[in-house]
Amino acid sequence: MADIRKEKLNGDDQIIRKGKEVLAIEGNAVLGLVDKVNGDFARAVKSIGKSRGRVVFTGMGKSGLIARKIVATLNSTGTGSIFLHPTDAFHGDLGMVRKDDIVIILSKSGATQELLDLIPMIRRLGVLVIGFLGKMISPLAELCDIVLDVSVPEEACPHDLAPTASTTAALAMGDALAVALIQIKGFTAEDFALLHPGGSLGKRLSLKISEIMYKGEFFPKVNLNAPLNEVIYEITSKRLGTTSVLNDDGSLCGIITDGDLRRALEKYQDIRNLRAENIMSPNPKTISQEFLASFALTQMEAHSITSLIVSDESGKPVGLVHLHDLVKLGLQKR
Repeated sequence: MADIRKEKLNGDDQIIRKGKEVLAIEGNAVLGLVDKVNGDFARAVKSIGKSRGRVVFTGMGKSGLIARKIVATLNSTGTGSIFLHPTDAFHGDLGMVRKDDIVIILSKSGATQELLDLIPMIRRLGVLVIGFLGKMISPLAELCDIVLDVSVPEEACPHDLAPTASTTAALAMGDALAVALIQIKGFTAEDFALLHPGGSLGKRLSLKISEIMYKGEFFPKVNLNAPLNEVIYEITSKRLGTTSVLNDDGSLCGIITDGDLRRALEKYQDIRNLRAENIMSPNPKTISQEFLASFALTQMEAHSITSLIVSDESGKPVGLVHLHDLVKLGLQKR
């Protein structure tokens, strides 16, 4: 009788059923790891957590690709890691491994020849060797100090050949390792931001108002006694839809927005003698230049406004921050 798993798919229903079957197999493979997280996992986490070196991952083929992804995850969460290709190691790259490092090998079979050749060379350096292995009883298992069981009952591949469920399981175990290390090291969101300055989270946690505010010649400001035409020119030329109003000593008196201009035109029949003080809104919202830009966004949302006057340590206005720029930087929470 033909194996239904190997039959050619015909029709949408069969394709959909196959997709669900693959996801179920891989999901069960990950869930199957839960009972395999034991004292050896704790030993691995604690060893890496107290190590002064890096974590060196190695693996062949698809296992090597998964190793690279785990390296990226660890690096982004505060655990320095590198990938060492087993073949390149025999041509000089073994020099990447230092005595304080910890080596993690990935292998489904537990008998990858390139790794069997490499591990004795690594052990001569006196480093701890951890295995993510698909077979707990295997040649590689005998060479490791700690072995984490990432075995799966079956691959999603109909021929049980292409690494599918097994690579998913190894990747999930890598995530478990990374997240445990985040907490054992006390790695914070602020630490994450320092390693991700270009990401939206990094910006929310590190970008200060002083770095993005309009200042100097770009800061819209008029004197308290400025005539209406000067106010309009300042608002129009700075293209922010608003201007601050200052007195002679540079102290903040108020703010004028496009809305204030429209209301003035409705209120006064003769606008020729109007001054900034006649149409400004007093006591505008301000914010310190040392605050995070994300806090400025929170304040704007709370008060339903689109700009904030920025003040220095003495309380003098030195700039303006606008909602559109904060949104453009991706600072809004998703």
